[in-house]
Order: sequence, then structure tokens, then C-alpha cells
Amino acid sequence: MLNQDLSKVLTGHISRYSLVTATAKLAREISDKNLEDKVITTEKPVSDALDKLLDGSYKIVEPDEIAHI
Repeated sequence: MLNQDLSKVLTGHISRYSLVTATAKLAREISDKNLEDKVITTEKPVSDALDKLLDGSYKIVEPDEIAHI
């Protein structure tokens, strides 16, 4: 996996912790869906999840409690 430019994802007070958590949750969803559909892919679920976050397919929404920290 190549190092991605995360600057466009980490805008608007999105923390690195939120990025890691969102990537992990999305990767789990992708992995579970692939198992359910019996799909075999060569790309890792984490790489696929990060690509979806970077291209804007999914958006990270932080709770109000931590959005302004």
C-alpha cells in the first residue's frame, strides 16, 4: 500500500483517531460483506476502506463532544 495524502480527509477538525476508527469500522464492514457474498479480492479491506474515505464515498462525522477539540 502506498502512503496516501491524508490532508483532504483531516480537514474540518477531523482527528487522526477518528480517521483510524472510521477506517477500521469500514474495513470490517467490507470484510464481512465479502465473506457474506463469498467474494475473494486481492486488495486488503483496510486499503479499500481508506480509498473510499479518500475519494469521498464515505464521510467521517464526529460527535459534537469532540468535534471542537
